[in-house]
Amino acid sequence: MNICVFLSAAELDERYTLPAREFAELLGRGGHTLVWGGSESGLMKVVADGVQAAGGRLVGVSVDFLAAKARKNADEMVIAGDLAERKALLLAKADAVAILVGGTGTLDEATEILELKKHGKTTKPVVILNTAGFYDGLEEQFRRMEEEGFLPVPLTDLVFFAEEAGAALAYLEGNAGA
Repeated sequence: MNICVFLSAAELDERYTLPAREFAELLGRGGHTLVWGGSESGLMKVVADGVQAAGGRLVGVSVDFLAAKARKNADEMVIAGDLAERKALLLAKADAVAILVGGTGTLDEATEILELKKHGKTTKPVVILNTAGFYDGLEEQFRRMEEEGFLPVPLTDLVFFAEEAGAALAYLEGNAGA
């Protein structure tokens, strides 16, 4: 399965890198392909290293203004012209999506896939790995949106919040192609 992972390229401490590395190793051992932003920096590098070391494939989609930071030894690397094209390519190459810790770029990518799901434009499973409670506030906001009628479909049809790597991957594996 090709699993797109949206995450930060920032250098982060162990409370974020260890769960990300665990998720990456599970992907690789499971024979999955990582589809990611292609960066050789920060958490993106941690995940790519973990997947590759565990035997998985790497498909990167970078963007022209970040091409110098793209991983050189990926199995495949595509350079998009802009961020919108990058997101479209990432999603097109993926069977499922995992959202790890990140900043505004990660949040932008996450909300785009959820908006596509909300409108029935994709059925790809989406999981948020809520490492160290990083996405507690987002989950609370999504639940409020659901309770107050802002979501036309149940939140559980859009996204699954997982507290640990094994549960995140199990959800994706159990719902791909559904």
